Amino acid sequence: MTAAWRNPGVRSGLASALLFGVSAPLAKVLLGDVSPWLLAGLLYCGSGLGLLVYRRLTRRRFVPLPRGDVASFAGAVLAGGVVAPVLLMLGLSAMPASGASLLLNAEAVFTAVLAWVVFHEHLDRRILLGMVAIVLGAAVLSVPYGVQLGTPLPALAIVAACACWGLDNNLTRKVALNDPTLLAALKGAVAGPVNLVLALALGGRLPSVPVLGGALALGFLSYGLSLVLFIGALSRVGTARAGAYFAVAPFVGAVVSVAMGEPVTWSLVLAGALMAVGVWLHLTESHGHEHTHEAVTHTHGHTHDRHHDHGHDQAVPRGTWHTHEHTHQPVTHSHEHYPDAHHRHRH
Repeated sequence: MTAAWRNPGVRSGLASALLFGVSAPLAKVLLGDVSPWLLAGLLYCGSGLGLLVYRRLTRRRFVPLPRGDVASFAGAVLAGGVVAPVLLMLGLSAMPASGASLLLNAEAVFTAVLAWVVFHEHLDRRILLGMVAIVLGAAVLSVPYGVQLGTPLPALAIVAACACWGLDNNLTRKVALNDPTLLAALKGAVAGPVNLVLALALGGRLPSVPVLGGALALGFLSYGLSLVLFIGALSRVGTARAGAYFAVAPFVGAVVSVAMGEPVTWSLVLAGALMAVGVWLHLTESHGHEHTHEAVTHTHGHTHDRHHDHGHDQAVPRGTWHTHEHTHQPVTHSHEHYPDAHHRHRH
């Protein structure tokens, strides 16, 4: 755990999970005054608007996405920014928030399976065992006593939302070296208005000013800043591992739900324990071997380390974060690593 915690990607993933974890129970409260589809639009509008204001205040430079990244980013926005939030809100509207919060662990499983099978990211036995523990926790949660899930359709809607987010995570990983505040702002700026217009066209009405403000603020924190941190984790630890750290989010949501008055049941405790074991297995992974880096030229934010030891016209102190185009020379070496942006080799 200590070695993993030193990686900034791990800390970013857990911080992202904390911010997103509070969204399910708080969105459940807001659903009393606004339709699920409209709320999904407001949450992403809050994300996009908040991050665009942040970028303006901090005078962040706009750097267009490389042409090869546009298709992947568009797919991520459609799957995770348009379809998944609507499915989640539909599920939340018809089942307890504690059950919904823990079902969201399925996102980590979909993320890891897609990363392994479709996108060929390396997964070792420890990661696979962690996935099994998370799936068992979800199975315990579906038992018809203790946590009440109601009819199967709400739970299936949340599981389908997790599948969409799993695809979103893998597509976002392909573009994660771009500015995360720009990616998250663009995603919110597209997904928010699309969901909002569709919801209003189907008869939805904007809520009162306090509820509207609460939804926008929740969207900025739980969808905007959370996504910025998650993209940072994707670039540093890979898709499956970032998804595993993000699996902490449902535990946060369940704790908040219980604090808001929902009962603690044995199935909730057992499911939480199984899922906690799964997350622990992911966090305590260690992976290292001899590997080769091919030559590549690209642009992204970085500090000087073993993979960024290039020269500059003017000296840049080690540890200073900066962005420019740079070239990685071919190198073969051995050290512990994650399948991050610089370690996507075959095994």
